[in-house]
Amino acid sequence: MATSKSTANGADTSGHPMTDKLQSTLHDSLDTIAEKAATAEQSLRESASESADNLAARRRLMKQKWLGSSVRNYAVENPVAAAGITFAAGMLVASLLKKSK
Repeated sequence: MATSKSTANGADTSGHPMTDKLQSTLHDSLDTIAEKAATAEQSLRESASESADNLAARRRLMKQKWLGSSVRNYAVENPVAAAGITFAAGMLVASLLKKSK
């Protein structure tokens, strides 16, 4: 006489070999997928952390270069002249783009 097992959702599972084998295979497959997903998540987290650190280092380097830049120093010392140069350069670029159309 076969005994029946009751699951949490109330379904009856008899000890059928095909059902047991299918259930075991599905559990193994889900375990494998979960392990691979965990590995992929960890890899993504490490990559994101390394990228963030790299970007922060580049930002610090660019800020140091900008603070020591002769262009910045000129703009701070001569703000009106720097604004005039910027305006003239913008007008030149606008006229070149307008002619190319």
